[in-house]
Amino acid sequence: MEEHTDITTGTTDAAEDVAALAGTDDVTRYPIAPGYRVNVRTGPGTQYGIVRTLPYGMKVPVYCQKPGERVTGPYGTSNLWDNVANGQFVADVYVHTGSDGYIAPRCD
Repeated sequence: MEEHTDITTGTTDAAEDVAALAGTDDVTRYPIAPGYRVNVRTGPGTQYGIVRTLPYGMKVPVYCQKPGERVTGPYGTSNLWDNVANGQFVADVYVHTGSDGYIAPRCD
């Protein structure tokens, strides 16, 4: 009988989700602010549920952006939120895009 030895501490799904975010599509990826673990939410505001928390040093794609709750982070204060996966958003003030405005199309 073969024993399955790659048991984790319950983070398999989260690790797979992060791996999916770090996929190999042709979208430009932007770094999360150094020293921050950023919550990914189901919508553009802190009142939306947390899907996962990104690890330190993560780079994320920005497929589109939309206005939402105004928040303050290491890159200023803004109401702009970045769509990093289907139905998943992070506050733009935690993503180093090099701009205070839109760098991707507006989400529908």
